[in-house]
Amino acid sequence: MHSLVLCFSIGLAITLVTVGAAAALSVLRDQALVADLDRHAGLPISSAFSSSPWTSMSVTMAGQDDPPREPDALMLQAKTAIRNSEPIMKSVIANTESVALAPKAPPSGWRLLMTRERWFEVARILFTGLMALLYWQQLIPIQALWVAVAIGLYPLVKTGAVDLVKEHKIGTEIFITIATVVALIGGESVAGAVLMVIILIAEFIADLNMERARASIKDLIGSVPQVALMRDAGGERKVPIENLRAGDVVLVRAGEKIPVDGTVVGGAASVNEASITGESIPKDKSNGAGVFAGTFVESGALDIETEKVGADTTFARIISLVENAEAEQAPVQKLADKVASWLIPVVLIFLVAVYLYTRDVRMIVTLLIFTSPAELGLATPLVIIAAIARAARSGILVKGGVYLESLAKVDVLVFDKTGTLTANKPEVVGVEMQDGTLSEADLISLAAAADRRSAHPLAKAVVDYAARIKIDVPEPEQYEQLQARGVKATVSGRTVLVGNASLLREAGVPLSDAIEKGGQTPVHVAVDGKFAGVILIADTLRLGAREALAKLRATGIKRMVMVTGDNEATARTIAKELGVDEVRANLMPQDKVAAIAELQKQGHRVAMVGDGINDAPALARADVGIAMGGGGTQAALEAADIALMKDDLARIVSARAIARRAYRTIQENIFVGVGVVHVLGITAALMGWIGPIQAAILHLGPDVLVFLNSAKLLRVRIQDV
Repeated sequence: MHSLVLCFSIGLAITLVTVGAAAALSVLRDQALVADLDRHAGLPISSAFSSSPWTSMSVTMAGQDDPPREPDALMLQAKTAIRNSEPIMKSVIANTESVALAPKAPPSGWRLLMTRERWFEVARILFTGLMALLYWQQLIPIQALWVAVAIGLYPLVKTGAVDLVKEHKIGTEIFITIATVVALIGGESVAGAVLMVIILIAEFIADLNMERARASIKDLIGSVPQVALMRDAGGERKVPIENLRAGDVVLVRAGEKIPVDGTVVGGAASVNEASITGESIPKDKSNGAGVFAGTFVESGALDIETEKVGADTTFARIISLVENAEAEQAPVQKLADKVASWLIPVVLIFLVAVYLYTRDVRMIVTLLIFTSPAELGLATPLVIIAAIARAARSGILVKGGVYLESLAKVDVLVFDKTGTLTANKPEVVGVEMQDGTLSEADLISLAAAADRRSAHPLAKAVVDYAARIKIDVPEPEQYEQLQARGVKATVSGRTVLVGNASLLREAGVPLSDAIEKGGQTPVHVAVDGKFAGVILIADTLRLGAREALAKLRATGIKRMVMVTGDNEATARTIAKELGVDEVRANLMPQDKVAAIAELQKQGHRVAMVGDGINDAPALARADVGIAMGGGGTQAALEAADIALMKDDLARIVSARAIARRAYRTIQENIFVGVGVVHVLGITAALMGWIGPIQAAILHLGPDVLVFLNSAKLLRVRIQDV
């Protein structure tokens, strides 16, 4: 009995320490998040007041070694301080008014997690533990203990029954219920009650920390202001965000977050976009620049014309995507659930056999604890949530755990060329005439007129070139965009074709051989059915592309393939510079899909990286679709499984590093948390070395190990991240 009391005391001590550690870890993480947000968002509060005249005055007056000042000198210094601090005080007053208009902020950190339901759960655990202690002291009858156990078991039985009926799954809750009931029937009432209390605490800690990991996702991204300063004909006034409409102009000053997606129509400022792109270096914004909700104005002021508000903003879409990502289970997570489902019946049969052989109820209760599949359920979800949060902080949106695991296992990378491997800033580098009846200026004028309504980067390069050399560009009378071919337009009564060689051939234009020059993209121009000339356009490689591809190859990528609608000579020149293994050129969107399907049939796991609307089908077909977010189209972002919020190929390296680390962490959780600990525990139970209470205490070990090992993904240093 004394050993029972000792074990019970040790168990309570361990659980109290564990709860305290969880609380402390939450507080420390909150502090770290604040520091992290300060670092990424550049919050100026501390720096503003540290340099204010109030601070300098207080420091000066508090100095012990300073010589005494004359009253007039002190009064003059005070007046100067007050006068110099007026801008700061006005800012404080403005912020106070903004807070007053905003709805009351919800509690954060530990207080946010400790809901009424969780406090009720704490009370349930304390009540059951107290009743077990009173019964052991023979202060209450056994019937009172049974009532306490029933109250404690209620949430376990309820959850277990729901899982059994709806999902046909026998979970940890059923296991613990059976173990407790068996202990009570077998005369181990105190052991059964203590066992249940310890398991309830373990489940409570696991649930609390899982919710804390989910909450950290929003914390890492930040928040959007709830009010905005709107400017209209009547002047400036503060309005709630939900009252803003497209076209409204809002004013954002230094030290404030931008409340809407929109375009700058006045002012200039330095904006920190870390919450969107993960890049902490501020960007200068002026007239015509696009800005995102949730980003931070470090200096200057902006008038912003509203384009998107609330749930339609990029920021809101990021939060929605990340929050919904947990629903997409990784294959390893599904495997863990399947293993747990068939493992439980096997374990029950094993326990019946042990009881028939030993007739030892204490051993059966002990084995029930160690054969519980709880850690299988914890091994993957917490890792996935932590990894998604870590990726979001780096400007990488992962839409589900399944894509993390797939990215970790990818062995072939397929890249689009324009806008992905290249900087998507093409320029005209030459013109070759084929029709002597036209001048070069006429050719450029007609081609630019045909291209002026096109959004294609090559078309924009032609139009920009015409503007740069000051050639008049008329408006086309008719215009037609031909996907993956070019454009057809009527300009000043003349039929103009601008695009690749296939466009001209399909229109019946005599064309012996397509003009191809390495590293330059030829834009063929035909006028009134006659080949008129070629405009040569060159694009520069994306900064850091060569280094990023080399790092990806070092992670185990076996093949790199470029797919493009451009000509083969240009594609091969770029591929050679970057070290790409294979080139597939002159492809339509459906051809890119077929190329990926072919690689998959060869047994490869394929990731596709693209940015344009013509890449969307291929992104959807690949095992993992990765969209370049900053300059990518909406269609590409929606079709992709992973979105990079900054056009930086190094983010793919980071995403793969996080994915591989997450997959390795899951394997560690299953091997150590489930394999080693449970095998040793079952062995000790069969040898009779430990009883139910010791087993319950030891059962906390894997739970805590799994949690700590998973949560470290939020903070641990990962190479290339």
